[in-house]
Amino acid sequence: MSTLACACGKVEYEAIEPAILSVVCYCDDCQAGARRIEVLPNAPPVLDADGGTACVLYRKDRVRCTRGAELVTKLKLRDGTATNRLVATCCNSGLAMSFDDSKHWMPLFRARFRGPVRPLDLRICTRFAPDPGKIPHDVPTHKGFAFSLLWKLLGARLAMMLER
Repeated sequence: MSTLACACGKVEYEAIEPAILSVVCYCDDCQAGARRIEVLPNAPPVLDADGGTACVLYRKDRVRCTRGAELVTKLKLRDGTATNRLVATCCNSGLAMSFDDSKHWMPLFRARFRGPVRPLDLRICTRFAPDPGKIPHDVPTHKGFAFSLLWKLLGARLAMMLER
């Protein structure tokens, strides 16, 4: 079981292991969503120093808010988008992303984890990075979405279907 919490500790989530994957995404939407959170009063950083958004992906059926759900709000970049950025209103901490459509995974922001967190697996969508020269090459790096990411997401979906 992994735990993540907002900066002040009033909101907490639990995620049942194993995680699907740990990624840093540099896409335009992840950068814009992170910046939108970071301009909130006293908000802790969401973006890494190189401009990426670090997340650990879990099946959404394995993630639950255990404390402070009433303090969580959803931010959307655009009307009609399925993607929500979950923010703790008590301290403006970005926590995770959720989706209004049929996506079966939930990206949880790495910076909010308490204790050990899954090591980084991939860096994706690096063609959108503010300064590609600052991106570390410590794990496989992909200009777009990696086939291995899509394969892991498909495997997670199949596992969910088999467990029903």
